[in-house]
Amino acid sequence: MSKQTVKPSRPTITDRARALAKPAIDPIVTFLARYRFSPDTLTIAGMLGHFLVVWFVVQDQMFWAGVGLLVIAPLDALDGSLARKLGRKQGGFGAFLDSTLDRIAEIILFGGFIYYYTAVRQDTLFALIAYAALTGSIMVSYTRSRAEALGYDCKTGLFGRLERYVLLVVFLLLGLPDVLMVLLAVGTAVTTAQRMWYVWQQSERNPENNE
Repeated sequence: MSKQTVKPSRPTITDRARALAKPAIDPIVTFLARYRFSPDTLTIAGMLGHFLVVWFVVQDQMFWAGVGLLVIAPLDALDGSLARKLGRKQGGFGAFLDSTLDRIAEIILFGGFIYYYTAVRQDTLFALIAYAALTGSIMVSYTRSRAEALGYDCKTGLFGRLERYVLLVVFLLLGLPDVLMVLLAVGTAVTTAQRMWYVWQQSERNPENNE
């Protein structure tokens, strides 16, 4: 069986966003690296911060939930940059921890929305839509990780993690959680399908990889 050859993908929105944010992030990363601050601490803090966001959600304080996410979101960029600055091995435990806690953070967040619609609003329909948004978000991440583990490129689709969090912040600040959940439920389902199609196309171009 020959090894799958991965064609480099075009820069994603996330790649471009990181490049634009680099001048603002670099001084903070340099400061933290000087004092040997652990990137894992930032990763854990970002995950735990989602509990505060959920508290605002279940209190029906959507604006403050959006503010909370706006504060927490940069930690996701800082931990990886700090790890690289400290010379940590790429793909080591820190990367595994970051990916795992990112999924846990999303489960915490969407679990809060499911609770909000079930217990606070008693709206079964939107509780199910929130569940669909959670499922779609997890599947978007899973399809990429599984594809890359098999040697395929999978940086494609409308609703990557950055795009999902931008929508979360914007629509929570606007106080429109219902619109947000519908967009995420539909968008993540479409993105999962896009990634499956994209990987299938690669497998068809390299049929020997399927043997």
